[in-house]
Amino acid sequence: MIDNISWLAIYPEIVLLTMACVIALVDLGVHSARRTGTYVLTMLTLAVVAALQGLYATGGNTFYGFGNMVVSDAMGNWLKCFATVAMMITLVYARPYAADRGMLRGGEMFTLSMFALLGMFIMISGNNFLVIYLGLELLTLSSYALVALRRDNATATEAAMKYFVLGAMASGFLLYGLSMVYGATGSLDIGQVFKAVNSGQIRHQVLVFGLVFVVAGLAFKLGVVPFHMWIPDVYQGAPTAVTLMIGGAPKLAAFAITIRLLVDGLLPLAIDWQQMLAVLAIGSLLVGNLAAIAQTNLKRMLAYSTISQMGFVLLGLMSGVVNGNVDATAVENAYSASMFYVITYVLTTLAAFGVMLLLAREGFESEEISDFAGLNQRSPLYAGIMSVCLFSMAGIPPMVGFYAKLAVLQALVASGQTLYMAMAVFAVIMSLIGAFYYLRVVKVMYFDAPLTASNVAAPADVRVVLTLNGALLLVLGLLPGGLMALCADAVVRALAT
Repeated sequence: MIDNISWLAIYPEIVLLTMACVIALVDLGVHSARRTGTYVLTMLTLAVVAALQGLYATGGNTFYGFGNMVVSDAMGNWLKCFATVAMMITLVYARPYAADRGMLRGGEMFTLSMFALLGMFIMISGNNFLVIYLGLELLTLSSYALVALRRDNATATEAAMKYFVLGAMASGFLLYGLSMVYGATGSLDIGQVFKAVNSGQIRHQVLVFGLVFVVAGLAFKLGVVPFHMWIPDVYQGAPTAVTLMIGGAPKLAAFAITIRLLVDGLLPLAIDWQQMLAVLAIGSLLVGNLAAIAQTNLKRMLAYSTISQMGFVLLGLMSGVVNGNVDATAVENAYSASMFYVITYVLTTLAAFGVMLLLAREGFESEEISDFAGLNQRSPLYAGIMSVCLFSMAGIPPMVGFYAKLAVLQALVASGQTLYMAMAVFAVIMSLIGAFYYLRVVKVMYFDAPLTASNVAAPADVRVVLTLNGALLLVLGLLPGGLMALCADAVVRALAT
């Protein structure tokens, strides 16, 4: 018999799943090319789900359901709330673009988006290896279909095939690693795995062997070097609306399962996985920033930018435990800094791709850096929003990206380790190099002659949401304390259990 606590733990997921099925059925009777009714119903559903997750998160309670297979805690609920809001913003930006390209003709886009979000929810709530893997597969299968949504577009189809092949390989890595950990510990429950590993009675070699494959699978989902091969090709090949869907909210879910598996389950092996994360972080910062310099396609440039940004997230994750010693303050600072970083990165990505989607016209993809020439003369507002996004990614004050980088670097330096301090210096140098390709786009927008004299027109909802999105990057940069405190409280509550 399933108790009330079990149902309480997954109420938002039940609402999301039910409405995704309802919308899929209702959409069969919709004949509008723009799918207005389906869009409105989807947005109302996501608003309700976001409100439910916000209520759960502010309550601050932690409870388990379905035999400890799922967990509802402050960190997970806030991440699910932010993921839902990110998906809502994505659909606002994506709808005009998708309608112009016939991507709404069948209505699958909204249903697949909701199933992708459901996969993220399951990943974030998973307290069991199989549940996490189930959520991961639901997200990735929906993502493959979304990338290939323009069936008559050869580039999108090619990107979907590359994504599918490499994604299947990464899923295999993760599943094999989890199976090795299960074989060593005898449990799929993350809490039981922690107790078994912490007992010290399991062969260390077997655990580390499984850990290598787990980290490799997580690295692919985060998109860090050397498991980054899919990101530039998929970002460039997928329709821009879908690029935003796979480059935004899923990063929150990837961060969540990294915390669940490595911190909640395998924290006694921190010395081992921190060394792996250090190598991944250094490679991501180096390759991401240097490769981005050579790009002329903005989507591809932002793909390499994502790789370098995820390198910063890994720097935060690897600085929580020093020499095997778990200090509550260090853990709180490190993991909350990473959580803050990934949330603000998703917010910045939404606005940057929102401007790109806005500039795209039917039959024209505004994805080359040269397409942004003279944007300030055509629309000072959207040029300003794009500049705020680029300054934030570069870590220039007073944008929120500056504080996000500063929080991660503070966590590194606070460890007192010479190696960590050297890595902080390396990260700063790489950020300085990265500033070049971000500022290059700003230069093109403000100092190059425009390719067309036409003004930039946008639907009212897109204009309002995009303006608020850009303003939030500045406001959070000036007043980051509230969100940082929220992240710290959520991390403390989650790890206390």
